[in-house]
Amino acid sequence: MNRSLTLACCVVFAAFAVVLVAADWPQWRGPNRDGVSKETGLLKEWPSDGPKLLWQVKDVGEGNSTPAVVGDRLYVLGSKGMEDESVYALDVSGGKTLWTTRLGNVGPNTNAHYPGARSTPTIDGDRLYAFGSDGDLACLETKSGKIVWQKNVRKEFGGMTGWWAYAESPLVDGEMLVCTPGGDEATMVALNKTNGEVIWKYASQQADDAGYSSAIVVETDNVKQYVQLLDKGLVGLDAKTGKQLWRYTGIIKQYPNIPTPVSAKDIVYGSTAKGGGGFVRLKRTGSGVEAAEVFAGSKLPTAIGGSVEVNGYLYGTNSAGLMCVEVPSGDVKWQERGVGVGSLCYADGRLYIHAENPPGEVALVEATPEGYREKGHFTPPDGPKDRISPLTEKALADAKGKVGGGRTWAYPIIANGRLYIRDWNCLWCYDVKAK
Repeated sequence: MNRSLTLACCVVFAAFAVVLVAADWPQWRGPNRDGVSKETGLLKEWPSDGPKLLWQVKDVGEGNSTPAVVGDRLYVLGSKGMEDESVYALDVSGGKTLWTTRLGNVGPNTNAHYPGARSTPTIDGDRLYAFGSDGDLACLETKSGKIVWQKNVRKEFGGMTGWWAYAESPLVDGEMLVCTPGGDEATMVALNKTNGEVIWKYASQQADDAGYSSAIVVETDNVKQYVQLLDKGLVGLDAKTGKQLWRYTGIIKQYPNIPTPVSAKDIVYGSTAKGGGGFVRLKRTGSGVEAAEVFAGSKLPTAIGGSVEVNGYLYGTNSAGLMCVEVPSGDVKWQERGVGVGSLCYADGRLYIHAENPPGEVALVEATPEGYREKGHFTPPDGPKDRISPLTEKALADAKGKVGGGRTWAYPIIANGRLYIRDWNCLWCYDVKAK
């Protein structure tokens, strides 16, 4: 083959080649806590039976903890009974368990009973930070699972939660670890991530209990804030001091408050199951930052599975299914039942939705305001037979017969060309790279 023909073939091949930009998923809702992956080179459409299944495991404990993936390891929380909530480290090549470390007990539930692990571990270099449902906060070595430091936020900070114990995924920002004990002593705290020592405490005047949300980082005209949804309001705290900068209560109606806030430029979106959703615009003032409501309404994404913002549009689910909403006007562009209420993430032009109702279907949908365009769906095989933790006699008595279950709330994630789905004690790994 002559040189000119070889060059021409190379050009043609390059034009059709798919370049995979891989990325880790080191914490709750991905690298930036917004449910968005920067990966490219992923499948634009799935075969009729879904993407290729690489492996499945059924021994990662029980619960609704979403995995974190860094390099060749996956980390997730799982529980067994009411006295063992642990961190599991798995090899992503086949799902083999490399180590487990117990954090503590499963947190007590009241009202309807939903026991089990919920939090996503946060990976920061060679350290892992985990927050158990009973308030056990720990720093571990990623290599071995050895505990570096540990404390219980109930005991140390007088932490208070609502009905279902703790479900927060800890935020690591620079040298600080931020979490939400709840209560009037230390509603939120910033700790030194190296040794767990207190940097600041925020004591809410409303004595907010911890909700089931996780804090995010928001910058407004060079003012860094930690934004968190508490049980009585959405708040923004100065990252350096923990001082409250603003508080928004337009979406607060009735406990519980679950979805993690979403930030888009100077807009923050918050939602609750009973109070609906609301967009607030943040603006720097002489005394700090103020939040002004732009739009609020009941028919916006409010499901436990959260929302993602892509190119000026918000995608999420409510009881009527998946929807697309313009930011911040609240104008609904479309809504479709699809696989129903679920959790979601975004990568390479597509939304990945995991239905919360059995059998836990997974759908691939184009992220466009032009309309609902499904590009494939499947049901993970051989799923859990029971989504209820074995309860102690005391736990059964406390629940007074109100034992929940039957649904899954673990979010889907995309990491290094793979889709991970968790449902109670089961974990599936799929290859979603374009060929």
